[in-house]
Amino acid sequence: MTDYPQSRSIKSKWFRHGHFHRALVSEFAGNGFLIFATLLGIVVISQLIRFLGDAVSGKLAVDGVLALLGFSALNYLPVLLSLSMFISILLTLSRCYRDSEMVVWFSAGIGLTRWIRPVLWYALPVVLVVALLSMVLSPWALRKSNEYRNKLNSRDEVSTVTPGTFHESPQMDRVYFVENADVKTGLIGRVFVRSIQNGALGTMVASHGMQEIMPNGDRFLVLLNGTRYEGTPGQRDYRIVDFKRYAMRIDSVTAKQELPDVRALPTPILWRHPTTWNLSELEWRLGLPISAAVLSLMAITLSYVNPRAGRSFNLVLALVLYMIYSNMISVTNAWVGQGKMSPGIGLWGIHALMLAITALLFYKRVTLFSWRKVFGR
Repeated sequence: MTDYPQSRSIKSKWFRHGHFHRALVSEFAGNGFLIFATLLGIVVISQLIRFLGDAVSGKLAVDGVLALLGFSALNYLPVLLSLSMFISILLTLSRCYRDSEMVVWFSAGIGLTRWIRPVLWYALPVVLVVALLSMVLSPWALRKSNEYRNKLNSRDEVSTVTPGTFHESPQMDRVYFVENADVKTGLIGRVFVRSIQNGALGTMVASHGMQEIMPNGDRFLVLLNGTRYEGTPGQRDYRIVDFKRYAMRIDSVTAKQELPDVRALPTPILWRHPTTWNLSELEWRLGLPISAAVLSLMAITLSYVNPRAGRSFNLVLALVLYMIYSNMISVTNAWVGQGKMSPGIGLWGIHALMLAITALLFYKRVTLFSWRKVFGR
C-alpha cells in the first residue's frame, strides 16, 4: 500500500506523455497530408498546362499527355514530401505557441528538447519514403519519360496529327489539317494538306483519307475524292486537278540518339561509375532524405512565435532558410560535377552546416525560458 502513490504518479506521467506523442503525431500527419495534396495539385496543374500547350503547338501528341504527366508528378514527389513535412511540423508547433499550449507542456515538465522524439516518430517514415523515391522511383520515372518521348517523336508525321489543329511535318515541307478521325475504321474526314514538291507549292483538299502500308513497309497517306491546287501565289499559272485517289508517301522519322541523362541513370550505375557528374547526381539523391531529416529538427526551433514580430514572421523565415538550403545543395552538387569541390565536402558540408545552425537555434530558444520550465525534472 505504501507504493501506491508512486505507481499512480508513474502511470499518470506515462499517460500524459503517451497522449502528448499521439496527439502531436496525429496533427503532424493531418496537416502534412493537406499540405502535400495542395502542393501536388499545384504541380500537376502547372505541368498539365505546359503539356497541353506543347500538344496544341504540335510538339507533343495528345495521347502522351497523361503518361508524361504521371512521370513528371512522380519525379517531383521527393521534394514535395520533404517540403510538406517541414511545413506541417512548423505550422503545428506554431499553433501550439499561439494557443499557449507550449506553456502548459513546459509547466508539465516537457522541455523543448523533448519535442524531438515525437517529431522524429513522424519524420523518419517520411524520410524513408523520400529516400526510396529519390534513389529508385524518380530515376525510373525520368528514364521512362525519356523513352516515351522518344517513342512519340519516332512516330510518322501523320500519326501525330490532332483533329482540329494544324500540324507541320518534321521536314517542314508539309502542313496537315484533319477535321475529324474515326479510330475504329482508321478513316480521317475533311483533310487539308499543303506541301512543296519539286519546288512547286500545292494545296490539296479531300473529303476523306486513310493510311496504307505497303508490303515493304512504306507508308502512304491516301486522299479520296479531292482537289489539288498547284501554282505560285499571285500568278495565273495555277493548275486545278480533281482526283478520286491521291497517295502521298509518309517519311518515317528516325529517333534521335541522345546521350543518356545522368538524372535518369539507376543509382547502382552511378555508384559503379564514379565520374564527377555521376557523383554529383548521387549526392543529390542522398541529400534529399538527409535534408528532410535536418529540416524536421530545424522546424522545432523555427516554430517559436514572437507576438511582437507577427504570426507569419517565423513562417517567412523558415521558407527563406529552406530556399537557401535547397539552393546551396544544388550549388554544391554543381561544383562537385565541375570538379571544383571534393565529393565528401559536397555531400556533408552543407548538411553539417545546417545541423550546426539547428543546434544553435535550439540553444537560443532554450535560453528564452527558465531552465526549470524547459527541461523539467
